[in-house]
Amino acid sequence: MNRDEAGGNWKQFKGKMKEKWGKLTDDDLTVVEGKRDQLVGKIQERYGYAKDQAEKEVSDWEANNRDYRW
Repeated sequence: MNRDEAGGNWKQFKGKMKEKWGKLTDDDLTVVEGKRDQLVGKIQERYGYAKDQAEKEVSDWEANNRDYRW
């Protein structure tokens, strides 16, 4: 996969993430930019979740979006 394909995939998954976690802003997702631990932290911050709950949500999302690779 070249850089353009990876960038296009990230844009696609950003949209899916915003569908799932609507409280995440474009700026949040720019910071996350494919980093799983950053995504968990932003979900905790925006939703007030404990780390375990945010981790579970991300794991569940990953299971339903197997095409995405961190």
